Amino acid sequence: MDINKEKFKIRLGLFALGGLLLFVAAIFVIGRQKNLFDPVITINTTFYNVSGLQVGNNVRFAGINVGTVNGIAIINDSMVAVEIMVKTSVQSFIKKDSEVAIGSEGIIGDRLLIISQGSATSPTVQEGDYLVSSEPIETDAIMASLEVTALNAELMSYDLAEIVSNINHGKGILGRLISDSTMADDLSATMDNLESSSKGLEQNMEAVKGSILFRNYFKRKARKAEEATEEKE
Repeated sequence: MDINKEKFKIRLGLFALGGLLLFVAAIFVIGRQKNLFDPVITINTTFYNVSGLQVGNNVRFAGINVGTVNGIAIINDSMVAVEIMVKTSVQSFIKKDSEVAIGSEGIIGDRLLIISQGSATSPTVQEGDYLVSSEPIETDAIMASLEVTALNAELMSYDLAEIVSNINHGKGILGRLISDSTMADDLSATMDNLESSSKGLEQNMEAVKGSILFRNYFKRKARKAEEATEEKE
């Protein structure tokens, strides 16, 4: 009986010790994620709409988690104040002209704050400073824009299909040109006539140049062209 009690006490002690170790490990992990063990500074900003941002969400700078959202409070009917905790180890990289925007972890992930890189000449942000915010684009607005784009693409596809159908049925000039062989032959004959006329005009000009009446005229014109070229050189 005493042996069983001793074994029970040992098991109970090991169970309690294991639970305590798990509790300490959980506190350590959560503390590191929430910057409970790192020195931090507080930065403030405001938004018209926090778009689902919550206390405890991550804050990123240059793609790295550098802090957390410490508090969210409604100031008035059109303004929400957000308090940010940022590690002092990255304080020197955040400038007073940096901007704060609301992003998300992937497409449907949790919301987070993104601090942009400021100018090199701007002073370093200090405890309690205010940073300008950039309002987020709502998902509803993006979906509405995509819906309009899809509708426009559908209308363009319909118009294009109608044009192709008209061409295939010989409607319009292009359709008749493709489907009507007579019209195509007439167009080809017209082009041949233009080419023949052009060749005939060139031959007539050569004949005029060679005639006695116009020979001196063309020589004087060629001489003036040569003199103008020499003056330019």
